[in-house]
Amino acid sequence: MPSVAVKLYSVFFKFLLKHRLQTRIQAQPDSSNSFGITSRPEESVANSNPSFTDGVATKDIHIDPFTSLSIRIFLPQSALSPPEPNSKSKPNPNPNPNYEGGSVNSRRNSYGPPYKEEVKGNGFGGSYGVEGLNLMGSGGGNGIVVGAGLYRGYSPALDNRRRKLPIMLQFHGGGWVSGSNDSVANDLFCRRMAKLCDVIVVAVGYRLAPESRYPAAFEDGLKVLSWLAKQANLAECSKSMGVGRGGGGSHGGEFNKSDGHRHIVDSFGASVVEPWLASHGDPTRCVLLGASCGANIADYVARKSVEGGKLYEPVKVVAQVLMYPFFVGNVPTRSEIKLANSYFYDKAMCMLAWKLFLPEEEFSLDHPAANPLISGRSPPLKLIPPTLTVVAEHDWMRDRAIAYSEELRRVNVDAPVLEYKDAVHEFATLDVLLKSPQAQVCAEDIAIWVKKYISLRGHEFSY
Repeated sequence: MPSVAVKLYSVFFKFLLKHRLQTRIQAQPDSSNSFGITSRPEESVANSNPSFTDGVATKDIHIDPFTSLSIRIFLPQSALSPPEPNSKSKPNPNPNPNYEGGSVNSRRNSYGPPYKEEVKGNGFGGSYGVEGLNLMGSGGGNGIVVGAGLYRGYSPALDNRRRKLPIMLQFHGGGWVSGSNDSVANDLFCRRMAKLCDVIVVAVGYRLAPESRYPAAFEDGLKVLSWLAKQANLAECSKSMGVGRGGGGSHGGEFNKSDGHRHIVDSFGASVVEPWLASHGDPTRCVLLGASCGANIADYVARKSVEGGKLYEPVKVVAQVLMYPFFVGNVPTRSEIKLANSYFYDKAMCMLAWKLFLPEEEFSLDHPAANPLISGRSPPLKLIPPTLTVVAEHDWMRDRAIAYSEELRRVNVDAPVLEYKDAVHEFATLDVLLKSPQAQVCAEDIAIWVKKYISLRGHEFSY
């Protein structure tokens, strides 16, 4: 059974959540405003930090001018390591002799502050580039560099001499109506996944209900996938135009126009190529990860990536992780009957959340967004990418998630289930449970499975 502390906090959590949900039902904001919001004022936010003070650098980008859709990029320090010997990237002939970092392939490595000195920026959220690669990028401004081996400049060179990391699209939970990609809890979780999986995490700040009802959150997930594809193609165009050749020729982080480097720029003259992804991201190894309602979004994006085919090239979704998905249905399962009053998100809370998310005329527990096993959904299940499902023993939605995984395995999709005893819904992502041993173990288990599909050395990790 969960601890007494978890039980007490669950009572408080449900009381507060019910009050907020009922307040939003009564308010019923005007849904005609498509711009929407991606966070709530009552939630604590972690500021982005473009230096590797704890092994991961972060930056925020607003990627859609017509909505509030944004992303937070988590770049692990391992991106500064030389390319793996058997990777497709060419080895760096002149590695930085002052760099003391190393590979983080081991999921149990510890990461402390890598440097005693800090990098000071201009506060605009720009990225820092590898020493000697200091072109001006979309962040704007100049970084003040202190110490050796730091990630300098705002735009790393777009070449093949840097280590390419897989990209993980992450969708936070919150019952459609709360949570954010820059919350303290989500920031901690994404940092953990970036280190353990050795990936660049792109946390999606999708629009929340009831300001933006279905299909807004699903559309936002797909927009980010399209944005990744566009970024990959723009990076290729930039390389063909000469961006990144030479690697030097400017000083103090300032761009020297005489270098002959060319940029693909917008009407304001700013680079439209996201430098961190262009220099260090490998879109051909893309993993989707969603927690709670975020798992519903991840599954939708996975399906659409299969249907879209070449539309999203060169992005290739190689696997997805569904953490205690927010699946429901009209015909109740055994757990939905037995655990209807479960911890944190019980049946009553979830029904309120679905009423706020689905348009009134479309409300049904067998809605395609809610039930993954209704007939008529496309594409066929056999085309779904490998899917890891994480479930908690005391989650009332667990049986439907397990049933979905069973259906995938029936058509020969690699779809294991990890069930955690004495665990509750969002046990590995909720703020008060994130630092528990069970949450850490879950993250490590996910990393083991994910590396089967993102490792350049093949299926070296498996159960």
